[in-house]
Amino acid sequence: MSKQFTRQEVATHSTHKDAWIIIDTVVYDITKFASLHPGGELLLLDYAGKDVTKEFYGFHRQEVLRKYKKLEIGTIVNEKPQIILNTPEAISKVPYAEPSHLQGFHSPYYNKSHIEYRKAVRKFIRTEIHHDGLQKDDSNPPASKEVYQLCGKAGLLAANVGPGKHLDGFPQLAGIKPSEFDYFHELICHEEFTNNGLPGYTDSLGSGLVIGLPPIINFGSPALKAKVIPEVLRGDKIICLAISEPGAGSDVAGMLTTARKTPDGKHYIVNGVKKWITNGTFSDYFTTAVRTGTGKGAGDISMLLIERKHGVETKAIKTSHNVTTGTAYVTFENCLVPVENLLGKEGQGFQVIMYNFNHERWVMIVCCTAATRLVIEECFKWANQREVFGKKLIEQPVIRNKLAHMVSKVEAVHSWLENITYQMNNMSYKEQSVKLAGPIALGKLLATRVAHEVSDDATQIFGGRGITKTGMGRIIESFQRTYKFQAILGGSEEILADLGIRQAMRSFPNARL
Repeated sequence: MSKQFTRQEVATHSTHKDAWIIIDTVVYDITKFASLHPGGELLLLDYAGKDVTKEFYGFHRQEVLRKYKKLEIGTIVNEKPQIILNTPEAISKVPYAEPSHLQGFHSPYYNKSHIEYRKAVRKFIRTEIHHDGLQKDDSNPPASKEVYQLCGKAGLLAANVGPGKHLDGFPQLAGIKPSEFDYFHELICHEEFTNNGLPGYTDSLGSGLVIGLPPIINFGSPALKAKVIPEVLRGDKIICLAISEPGAGSDVAGMLTTARKTPDGKHYIVNGVKKWITNGTFSDYFTTAVRTGTGKGAGDISMLLIERKHGVETKAIKTSHNVTTGTAYVTFENCLVPVENLLGKEGQGFQVIMYNFNHERWVMIVCCTAATRLVIEECFKWANQREVFGKKLIEQPVIRNKLAHMVSKVEAVHSWLENITYQMNNMSYKEQSVKLAGPIALGKLLATRVAHEVSDDATQIFGGRGITKTGMGRIIESFQRTYKFQAILGGSEEILADLGIRQAMRSFPNARL
């Protein structure tokens, strides 16, 4: 049972040899901690014996309280906490912090299994991997092999690839059966990983898998599937997609990496370089686009699964994102690859590449929108606790105006995203290819444009904290530094805008004004 004290008792503990403070009715003994305080001992001791709730939340995130829970010694008698302490699976009560179906609105899309799945995934991520992520995000080491395997055992790596036969043998959290798992379950999985607020660390945990494994699932030989899929989804091996080159980004057909068969026809000899390869620095497998013909167009491109071995070298690329992501420059030099590692047919690699583009872009919409929503939650909280010129920020009309534009835009994107996801659940792959390529392209365009505008407003709301990597503005700073990747990867905004309209014109009727 926690000890109880009066405020008068706490006030007597106000010296450097005996210092207590109160934060939202909880009493902390900071006597020994004061000398370790990052802001200096004198600053902290100035508050000894006092209620510092307001001051604490002016400088620190709530997670600091959990970090120093060992300093708690009791509570104030006959008083109850006024501030909500987040539990791992808690649904946020902050307006617009969650999708509308979690804030009391009716939805035709989600059932009980979706709600239970979200709670289970959220609790797993926040209790099992969040602490590791806080230590590693924006630093050199990616998520450890142990964390990969932990996520694999929980079925989360398999869930990241979506519904399908690959889920067999990988039980999902909340008891979701593979046959019940749909695109809304997958959407929830991506949202919850994004809600971790650690983009570099989260990307190190499977961004390469989401785009690198589907070509194996859809085009690999039975033997290749049997070997690679289980070990990747268990977290024993890491995979990435290697398509972009220094001289070929959006123009995939302009790639130069070659693969020539050996005289005995048993291997390909691969030579070339790839650039900006997500997870490349620590991947075991590279799903790689190569030129098997002598021409220059898309008709000479094939896809190979290349293992990390002699002839494969990776070097880290420092981007404005996070080094934890493992973005790489990959060199293939006389690398021998068994012909059995061919994905699909020789010369039809472009079709293999295109096959997963809709899903990849849909995932990017999900993650971009979830990250934007998290930023909005941060802004609401900060505006309600930060005081400037004697007023809370939320009392300033200009701040409310910024929040209004943020909310209206992200809610519009999310509604379109849910509609597209519903279509994915009810369309065959062939129908999706015809009807959804355009909307998904335009949806990604809108999501990244909204992210751009929200990032700008959020940074202004947080001020100096919004450009500081640690502390109160950590999530804002991280977002404004990394959101732009979504606008380039998977097809740039300009390419997707054009694609969306060209797709629409394919079914344009012979109409006139």
